[in-house]
Amino acid sequence: MTKCQHCEKEFLIEEEDIEFYNKLNVPGPTHCPDCRAQRRMAYRNERCLYNRTCDFSKEKIISIYSEDKPFKIYRTDIWWSDKWDALEYGQDFDFSRPFFEQFKELRMKVPRPALTITANENSPFVNQCWYSKNCHLCFDMGFTEDAMYCYITYHSRNLVDNSFTRDCELCYYLVDCQKCYNCSHLQDCNNCSDSYFSFDCKGCNNVIFCYNLRNKSYQIFNKDVTKEEFNKFIAEMKQGSYKTYSKYLQIFKEQVLKAAIHRYTHNLNTENCTGDYILNSKNCKNCFVIDKSQDLKYAYRCDERIFDSMDINNASICELVYDGMCINGVNLKYCTYTYNDVSDAMYCDLTMSSSNCFGCIGVQHKSYCILNKQYSKEEYEKLLPRIIEHMKKTGEWGEFFSIQDSPFCYNETIAQETYPLTEEEAKKQGLIWKEKDVKDYQKQTIELPDLITDAAESITQEILACEDCGKNYKIIPQELKFYKKQGLPLPRKCNECRHIERVSLRNPAQLFAKSCENCGKSIETSYPKNSPLIIFCEDCYLKHVV
Repeated sequence: MTKCQHCEKEFLIEEEDIEFYNKLNVPGPTHCPDCRAQRRMAYRNERCLYNRTCDFSKEKIISIYSEDKPFKIYRTDIWWSDKWDALEYGQDFDFSRPFFEQFKELRMKVPRPALTITANENSPFVNQCWYSKNCHLCFDMGFTEDAMYCYITYHSRNLVDNSFTRDCELCYYLVDCQKCYNCSHLQDCNNCSDSYFSFDCKGCNNVIFCYNLRNKSYQIFNKDVTKEEFNKFIAEMKQGSYKTYSKYLQIFKEQVLKAAIHRYTHNLNTENCTGDYILNSKNCKNCFVIDKSQDLKYAYRCDERIFDSMDINNASICELVYDGMCINGVNLKYCTYTYNDVSDAMYCDLTMSSSNCFGCIGVQHKSYCILNKQYSKEEYEKLLPRIIEHMKKTGEWGEFFSIQDSPFCYNETIAQETYPLTEEEAKKQGLIWKEKDVKDYQKQTIELPDLITDAAESITQEILACEDCGKNYKIIPQELKFYKKQGLPLPRKCNECRHIERVSLRNPAQLFAKSCENCGKSIETSYPKNSPLIIFCEDCYLKHVV
């Protein structure tokens, strides 16, 4: 057992871990898996957007970096262009100083892209978004059209407030759903249409307040109803009354979810895997939200084709990667935002389509660079071992970038969602914290109507205040149009509180020892020990679902 240098908890380094470290020629970790993950997550701001000035064109732009951040920020298309060269900022390695100190200095000079986006159309207020059109305040999504306030959503259209969804259309407030049409308030549902307030339904249509159903139609509370009875019920709901929807939502939470049987894991088509939300994968240990991957450990939110890697977040198409965030490539160690088929890179940030780079930032289509300075192959291979030996003496070798050196405030990052801290706790650890802006907390200018039919077009000009956090938000015209078409009430919470509410419906990235509530069999599950839900093992679940 090894004691974590940060939280002081003991953690186990297994024999297979040591074999992996030896294969990549890196030392074993000094932080426990959770502290390692927290440190990486603190380098990813997905959702906080700001107005600021492009340091190249001097125009006003949208960015994940607020105006007060001390970095040089370029409009994203300019950053990807040939209008500047990262090698202009190259510097010699100084063996009298720690590496991280030199890297931090370089980071203050090299431009950073305002957003992480690719080939979007009419979607200025998005981040981690690609090949999408007409999207507003959407994050980590792709190939989607006409979406608002969605998160981790792909190949979908006409959506509002969806999270972890794929191939859905005309849907509202879905979580972990696929191939659904004209639905609202579903969780863990697939291939459903015209369905509402339901959990774990597959191949169903025209159901409401249902759970654990398979290939059923016209059901209310898991009971057969006539088409006329169902349509009468839906007609009342479609009036778009906030009071009615609030009542229905409470029924959904208190009755349906508590009566439903929950399979102990969301894993599908896996072999020798531990964790949750793992799909089509093999030999993945302590992994969460993984697809089409093999031989991973301590990986989180990794898309597909990731092999023989450990301690990675938000990666895709990787092999032999260790301790990285937002990466794509082969043989990468301690890198952030390093993708487009990068290979043989260490301690790099924003390094694209390159190979054999160390301590580089913003480098594109280059090889044999150290601190953004170009070397010959022979010079690089001679200098790099000296730098590693120097880092061993300073105690830096094998450590990820310090969490205190993140370019973002802690509560701007995904670390705050998974490892939440109070402002006091964050500042005690030397982390920067985003303070509330009083301009975002003005008094609401209108009282919202109960019925959506009573909402005038002028409501899009009003300032609203979230009933949970008090922060201001607005209803945009296309959003109002969606609510009226779908018979949905106006939201009383801001989009961030709604996002937190949806994400909280998912299980944490943590495993607990429990017993099947039907047969008593020991299971390892991501449902917390104190969960009031009914958790069944695989065999019992399959026997009881309809």
